[in-house]
Amino acid sequence: MKDIGSRLRLLREKHGLKQVNLANALQVTPQAVSKWEKGANLPDVHVLAKIARLFDVSTDYILGLTEAGTGVFPATIFCSTVTHFEKRSISMESKDLAEYTNVLFYDITESVLRFDGIPVKYVGDGFLAFFSGADHADRALGAAIHAKKTIYQKDLVIALNSGSIYMGLVGHPRYAARDIVGESVNRAFLVAGWASRNCPSGIAATRSVMTLARGSYETILHGAASVDLIDEKLDILEIHLPQ
Repeated sequence: MKDIGSRLRLLREKHGLKQVNLANALQVTPQAVSKWEKGANLPDVHVLAKIARLFDVSTDYILGLTEAGTGVFPATIFCSTVTHFEKRSISMESKDLAEYTNVLFYDITESVLRFDGIPVKYVGDGFLAFFSGADHADRALGAAIHAKKTIYQKDLVIALNSGSIYMGLVGHPRYAARDIVGESVNRAFLVAGWASRNCPSGIAATRSVMTLARGSYETILHGAASVDLIDEKLDILEIHLPQ
């Protein structure tokens, strides 16, 4: 069991995840992850399959029977931005701007964690996270709705897109940080830019998200939308916020 635990720990660390991040993605407790890695316990069969999907490896690899996979797995990407942030940043003192973004990032991160999402990075006014595992589309939608209802910031825009992503360490070996990349991630950012101009509710989800979602949501369809840098037209659904 210790060999399996070591393999799980190496996979987690390779992808820059903390035990709590992996626990959130699998919807188990951090204590369970700790026990697996120490060899005190093993994941159930269905959880083992979730781990394999998350890290794009086979269960045989986790059990030490084969080599690793590619690191690609299905997820729903959650990205946010603040409309007119550039104008705000010019008019504010640097310290005040930092305090503003820190408060915003804290609250939106709490919303993501509430629905077992995994925060990835903060850049300027942008925040990136992802949801994987069971019901990842619904959990991402839940986090977006919760964030918009609890953060009193009308300029906050959240975009969701589902698809395959790659997760790993990106950058110079000394300074590499966990990141997610791929066309699905790029689309989420591009849709966020479109949504800032076209979605008054502040939440936009691509058709890929709503196809996976099992919950009931009140939406407004923006059919055949033209999004900058995306060749084909997209169906984008604006999420109406419940009162």
